[in-house]
Amino acid sequence: MAKKEGTGALVERGRLLAADLSRLVAAPAGRSTQASHAPFDGTLVGEVPACTTGDVDAAVDLARVAQQRWAGLPVAERRAVIRRFRELLLDREQDILDLVQAESGKARLSAFEEFADVVLTANYYERNAERYLGPRRRKGAAPVLTRTTEYRVPKGVVGVISPWNYPLTLAVSDALPALLAGNGIVLKPDSETPFTALLMLKLLREAGLPADLFQIVTGPGTAIGPALIARVDFLMFTGSSQTGKTVARQCGERLIGFSAELGGKNPMLVLADADVAKAARGAVHACFSNSGQLCVSIERIYVHADVHDSFLAAFTSEVKAIRMGPGPDWDFGMGSLISAAQVERVDRHVQDAVAKGAQILTGGRRRPDLGPLFYEPTVLAGVTPDMLLAREETFGPVVAVYRAADDDEAVALANDSDFGLNGSVWSARHGEEVARRLLTGTVNVNEGYAATWASHDAPIGGMKDSGAGRRHGREGFLKYTEPQTIAVQRLLRVAPAAGTSNRTYARIMKGAVTLMSRFPRSR
Repeated sequence: MAKKEGTGALVERGRLLAADLSRLVAAPAGRSTQASHAPFDGTLVGEVPACTTGDVDAAVDLARVAQQRWAGLPVAERRAVIRRFRELLLDREQDILDLVQAESGKARLSAFEEFADVVLTANYYERNAERYLGPRRRKGAAPVLTRTTEYRVPKGVVGVISPWNYPLTLAVSDALPALLAGNGIVLKPDSETPFTALLMLKLLREAGLPADLFQIVTGPGTAIGPALIARVDFLMFTGSSQTGKTVARQCGERLIGFSAELGGKNPMLVLADADVAKAARGAVHACFSNSGQLCVSIERIYVHADVHDSFLAAFTSEVKAIRMGPGPDWDFGMGSLISAAQVERVDRHVQDAVAKGAQILTGGRRRPDLGPLFYEPTVLAGVTPDMLLAREETFGPVVAVYRAADDDEAVALANDSDFGLNGSVWSARHGEEVARRLLTGTVNVNEGYAATWASHDAPIGGMKDSGAGRRHGREGFLKYTEPQTIAVQRLLRVAPAAGTSNRTYARIMKGAVTLMSRFPRSR
């Protein structure tokens, strides 16, 4: 009973936090609404307006006017706003964790990982914004005569379409570098989790962000997503590969920039020299953090034949020990899934595999005794290529374990996928060498996904069907800018001087370019 009361109290706190946030949506009064429910027990968290295409147009117009003023501010003033926002995050930790859990159903630790990531992202970009935006001298056309400088100009208004699985991190972390670069933002959060994004907007405005600069529109993506793409100057999208391809085509028709992190069917390799006990514990977090609803989580594990049996026994034992449950108890290792549709997808993959001969080693069941959307952490063996689980992204607490004859076979099987987002290699001596052979945007050695994700100075993103562009690092900042080159020519024009024939000019230039070509021009 105490656990149920704790869950009810958590959801009620989330409902109270959400109560005054819907007014921040960029829509006039009188719009029809859509509801957000707590996955833990189905309780109503709140309702937000179902925005129209006209609301999207109005939001972009407001952000565009505000952006022109914002871009004119010194970078130091923009940094000060983000610095204050970071401090507000730290002050409001408990409220933020409550609302994230109430909306998404995830475990407390998974909610905290989001919170910590946003704090660190804000800190990283706030400290590096001036360095990234500063003018850079480039080699000119002619030494001494040409002074060439590269400047960085904001795109204008950036559209962000964020998913439900990380409603805090993926709603605001992509917006922060765009804001620091001088852009305005129009964000469309997922319909399952709008209130976490709205709380972030509230804190940003408390930190001093101009009211119109960052707009949020809510509603079905199919209804307002295309309208957003039709008006913004750049789009950041996180979601499925299928939807990402549609979004990319829409952006391509307008010739606007596009960056996306899409799906993954991420492999983990356990080599013969791995510490089996550590690999088994690491795999638990890599596979089942956020109930497996994580683009970079592990869904395939290839284990060297020499350690396969010992790893499988240790891993299965660790998975069986995972505590599941709803609410704010920090000891729960796994929370709820987000929706009935997600539970159905997970169960369909498991049942299809079993019907075709796979074996469930642990898990494989819904847990209505814990809540309507709970599903056990599940490990399968005997998965074959004809099964849905083998190649499609499950996006849930399910992993298949395979025996690999040697490292070469493990690498070949890992790369045999349309996806290429994240990988993991466990080895005492050969981890980095094998990691270089994986066709994924990030690879973690003796870790599942957190080492690369938390390395905010390094770019992350996908190869193949797993995405385009990168977030984090210099690349994740400069994508929100346009490079502008300004060259100031002194004394002599790059053209024939008065009284000089074209033939004479060409002879002079040939001598000059011949001489210049013999000296290095790189920095």
